[in-house]
Amino acid sequence: MKVDILIASTGEHSLITEIKDGLHINLDDFHFSLDVIQQAHLTQHFSGIIGTDDSTVELATLAAQKLGLIHNPPYSAKLTQRKDLARACLKHHNCIVPNHRVIKLLEPIEEQLIDITWPCVIKPLNMSASRGVIRVNNISECLIACKRVTKIISVSDNVFEQRHLLLEEYIDGAEVAFEAYLENGQLHQLAIFEKPNPLVGPYFEETIYVTPCQLKASVQKHIKQRVSEACEAYGLITGPIHAELRIDSSNEAWILEVANRSIGGDCGRTLDGSIEYFLEKLIISLAIGISPPTAKVENARGVMMIPIQKPGILKEVEGLKSARKVKDITSVSININLGNELIPLPEGNQYLGYIFAESDTSAQVIDALNTAHDKLTIHVMPKIKLIQD
Repeated sequence: MKVDILIASTGEHSLITEIKDGLHINLDDFHFSLDVIQQAHLTQHFSGIIGTDDSTVELATLAAQKLGLIHNPPYSAKLTQRKDLARACLKHHNCIVPNHRVIKLLEPIEEQLIDITWPCVIKPLNMSASRGVIRVNNISECLIACKRVTKIISVSDNVFEQRHLLLEEYIDGAEVAFEAYLENGQLHQLAIFEKPNPLVGPYFEETIYVTPCQLKASVQKHIKQRVSEACEAYGLITGPIHAELRIDSSNEAWILEVANRSIGGDCGRTLDGSIEYFLEKLIISLAIGISPPTAKVENARGVMMIPIQKPGILKEVEGLKSARKVKDITSVSININLGNELIPLPEGNQYLGYIFAESDTSAQVIDALNTAHDKLTIHVMPKIKLIQD
C-alpha cells in the first residue's frame, strides 16, 4: 500500500524492534500520550491513526481528532468499551436491549436484586474475551459471582469500573458475530459468523466461528439492521465493526456488544479474500480516507479458538502434526509458549491457539475443526506456590 507504519505502545522495553523503536505512550495518561503523538506528527505527518484493540480505540480517536484526521466522535468510541454506558445509550435511542442494571459493589448487593428475574449474566463494565462474564440463576449464585468478579476487576485502573458490575437478562438462543465496516456512516457487511457450540454458561468461552451463516436471509437482514441501529445510536461513522448478538426463538436479534475494531486475534484471517485483499488493508484504507478494497469469500471457512480447559503451566502439546493433516484444515497454531501459565475463564482472557479450516460447506468446516482439535492432547503441570520465611 506504500504506507509507512509507526507503532505507538507501552512497550518501551520490548524485544521487538518495531515496538521498541516506536512511540512509547501511557494508556492510563491520555494527556501525556496525546502530547507524544502530536509531537511525532510534527515531523512524521501521520495520515491516519488506528486503535488495534478495545484498550486503544478511545485514545486513537482522541489523537485523530486532535490532528484533524478521520475519526469517530470520542464519546462514541468510549461507548464501544463501556458496557453500562452502551446499554444506557441503546435504551435511550429505543433500540432493543436486554433488561439490565448497574450493581454497586460498595452497597449491599442483595438489596439491589429484589425485583430481578432470573437467569442473568454478570459482566465487568470494561473487559473483553468473556473475561469475568458469568451466568447466575438466582440471588445466591449472583452474590458468589459478584465476589469472584470483584477480584478480576480489581486490576482496572478506573475506580468506577472497580466498584461496579453490569447485571443483565440472559437471552437464550444462538449467538453470532457480525463483521462489517462503516464508511461515511454507511454500514457494509463483511460476514456473519455462526457459533455452533452452545454458549449457555456459567462461563462463555467461545470456540468455533464459521461462515457463511446458515440462518434465513430475513434473519441475517434483521441482524444487520440491529447493528446499524446500534452504530447510529452510538454515533459511529467510520472504521471496522465487530458485533456480538443473540438470536432468540422468535428470531429477534439482541445486541450483546458493538466494538469499533476488527474481529480479535488471528481470527481476522477468516475474512481474507485473496492475496489482494486482507482485513488490515481494509482498516488502513478507512483510516487514511481511500476506498477500501472489497472481496467476496466464496468458500466456507472457520476458526476454532482452542480453549484453555485446565489451569496450570503448559508442559506440552501433542498431536499437532496429526491435527494439521486433517482434511480441510489450513493451519494449526499454538500461541502460548511452553512453560507459561494457563488461566481458564472467567479469570483468563487468552486462548491456547487457533485452528483454521476451509471447505465447500459450513458443516464440513465444523467437522474438520472438531476432528483436528480431538487430535490434540494438552499436558498441563500444576502451578506450585512456594512459601518462604
